[in-house]
Amino acid sequence: MLGNTHIVGGITASLAFAQISNENPVILVGAGIVGALLPDICHGGSKIGRTFPISSKIINKLFGHRSFTHSLLFLLCVAVLMNAFVPNKAVTVGLLLGMLSHYLLDMCTRQGIKLFFPIKIKVRFPLTIKTGGKVEKYVFTALCLLSLYFGLEIIMEMVNLT
Repeated sequence: MLGNTHIVGGITASLAFAQISNENPVILVGAGIVGALLPDICHGGSKIGRTFPISSKIINKLFGHRSFTHSLLFLLCVAVLMNAFVPNKAVTVGLLLGMLSHYLLDMCTRQGIKLFFPIKIKVRFPLTIKTGGKVEKYVFTALCLLSLYFGLEIIMEMVNLT
C-alpha cells in the first residue's frame, strides 16, 4: 500500500477505537498516523524511510522489507518500549493501532508480510490487490469515508456533552 493509504488507515483505526474508549481522540489519531508509517522504516522510498534515511538503510540491511518491522515481534517490542518510556496511554494505543492497520493493509497486497518473523512464512489475504493500483484507490476512498464517519461521531458526541 502507498503511504497515503496507510495514513488514512491509521486515522480510521484510531477514530474507530476512540468510539469505545475514553482516550483523547486527537492524541490517538496523531499517534495512529505515526504508527501507520512506522513499519515502513525498512523501506528507503517510504515516507518515513525518506525522513530517517540512515535508520532506514540500517534496518533494511539487517532485515529486508516487510519482515521484522511488519511482524508481531516488532509490535510487541514497540509496545514494551512505549509502556516503559511513554506515560501517555493514548500515545501507545494510537501507535499500536496505526501499526496494526499497516499490517492489515499490507496483508491485502500480493507481497504480504512476514507476520511471524523470524519464521519466514509470508501472510496475506486470499484476495490481494496491487500496490498503487485502481483497487487501492477504492480502499483509500473507503477509509476516508470511514474516517469522516467516525470523526463526525466524535464531534457530535463532544457537542452533546457540552
